[in-house]
Amino acid sequence: MSTDIENLFKDKVIGHPAGLFVIFFTEMWERFSFYGMRILLILFLTAPILSDNPGWEWPRENALALIGTYGSLLYLTPILGGWIADKITGYRVAVVIGCLIMTLGHAAMAIETTTSFYLGLGLLILGTGFFKPNMTSMISDMYKGKESKKDGAYTIYYMGVNAGAFFGMMLCGYLAENKGWSYGFGLAGIFMLLGLIQFWLAKDLFGNIGGKPSGVYEVELPQNINEEHPKEHETNVPPTEKLNPFTTFDKILIVLSSAGGLLYLFNDPLEKIGDTSLAPFTVGSLSGSNFIVLAALVLFLILLITRISRYVPIVRDRIIAVSIFGVFTVFFFAFFEQSLGSMTLFARDYTDRSLVGNSAMIFKIVDLLLTTIPLIIITWVLVLLTKKTYKKIGLSNVVLAIAFAGLWFLVIYRLMDKFSQDGNEVDATWFGILNSFFIITLAPFFSRWWESKYNPSAAMKYGIGLVLLGLGFAFLSYGTGDIPQGAKTASVSMIFLILAYLFHTMGELCISPVGLSYLSKLVPGRMIGFMFGIWYLAIAVGQKAAGTMGGMIDDISERYSLSTFFLIFTLIPIGVGVISIILNPLLKRLMHGVR
Repeated sequence: MSTDIENLFKDKVIGHPAGLFVIFFTEMWERFSFYGMRILLILFLTAPILSDNPGWEWPRENALALIGTYGSLLYLTPILGGWIADKITGYRVAVVIGCLIMTLGHAAMAIETTTSFYLGLGLLILGTGFFKPNMTSMISDMYKGKESKKDGAYTIYYMGVNAGAFFGMMLCGYLAENKGWSYGFGLAGIFMLLGLIQFWLAKDLFGNIGGKPSGVYEVELPQNINEEHPKEHETNVPPTEKLNPFTTFDKILIVLSSAGGLLYLFNDPLEKIGDTSLAPFTVGSLSGSNFIVLAALVLFLILLITRISRYVPIVRDRIIAVSIFGVFTVFFFAFFEQSLGSMTLFARDYTDRSLVGNSAMIFKIVDLLLTTIPLIIITWVLVLLTKKTYKKIGLSNVVLAIAFAGLWFLVIYRLMDKFSQDGNEVDATWFGILNSFFIITLAPFFSRWWESKYNPSAAMKYGIGLVLLGLGFAFLSYGTGDIPQGAKTASVSMIFLILAYLFHTMGELCISPVGLSYLSKLVPGRMIGFMFGIWYLAIAVGQKAAGTMGGMIDDISERYSLSTFFLIFTLIPIGVGVISIILNPLLKRLMHGVR
């Protein structure tokens, strides 16, 4: 392994091994496909059947129930996919399997039949499970013994994530809204396929990195989530710390709470869309589905409390701190993920997207610069990569060049189409790119803040992030103040939506780097896997909550107003953020010196 790492570092691009940029571009195409498809979901499902670009005309509540379940499962399958890669396939093969399954999923969705649509979603969920956890694991493998460079590597990697999301939402959205939904769904699949091919053809560059796990590997890097084999880890256990293996009772609680949660995830959209139920009973005023999910939550809390209570005081306190941050994470994602749900509906149905005269020309120039400057920079990185690796992975470079030629063609075609119009109507999907744009531009400033002497504590970062998130919704609440009760359309200035995305992104930059970083610092090494699973579970719960709460947009708008809907989304995050700030001294004590 060490020889492979040294070989990788011989061919450097911008100070990092060329292999990092193979991963960069693979992740970029995957995120292009993922976000390009995902932003279309809510628009396609709710678009009128009788229109120039017909959709399925689902009620918003039904569409967001399905999207919430889809988003939630995307964070649950990686728990299984990571375990399979650790134990059986290795990271590289798992990534290839994931890419292939997702390519088939995008192809199925492009057909636009009911059967192919659900099949496509299922394949995308399964493929993401194989892909998502294993790209970062490969980076971790590549930088063993070179930890000082790892932060820079992850920064480059996340630039790939945001570049893919940026161009995916822009181009898939443009084709879907202006040419037809199949074009948008199909384009996502084409670039996913190209990403798969270029990664597979570059496999020789990595040597054994990300290869099939060996017995030696498993001992050196224990990934044992269930802590069933303490002898393997005895040398890593502090003398004052007792082991805490899972009991039979723990395992029963895990099975029951997992089954209850999964039943709710599938049953919620099934009840709304299919008018059928996997739990056709009531308990008092609770439906069977709601009773089961509440029971699953209680069982999970019992599991968490009983396990935590068995640890020595310092470990126990730190896991309590992680659990509290997990609760804040649920709240954050429940509101932040409105961006691909109720906020996309707001962009389509309630935002004045028509521009004329000077404002139209200014927007076209801004759009031109926003699109071409990042693409020029990324193309330059591609040229540097090709210069370093064309003798080793020439075919991979060719496939990558074909993908970029296609990307440039689509970007130029879109810009020419927009400039040929007298005025300009901004696509509803265009607003989705703002999050990626703001991350790329603001991340360096936040990074400097975290590295300065004014670096806030974890609880303060969560508090600031949640307050910023709430303030973003405050702009929407204010902007919709004049919309009549129950209105389905309106023409609110787009500045309110742009400001909302700006504040939401600043909130994300406060919180996203914090969670997993502190989890890795606070949790004992031998139970990192288990707690990472819990963390993905927290995000999954937030995703489902986002769909459920976003689905209330029509009900609250008809009873009160759209402004009230967004006011609720303003007050709750700000309230939870204030609680995080108040808890700062307590959380510092629970963390026992970890910063």
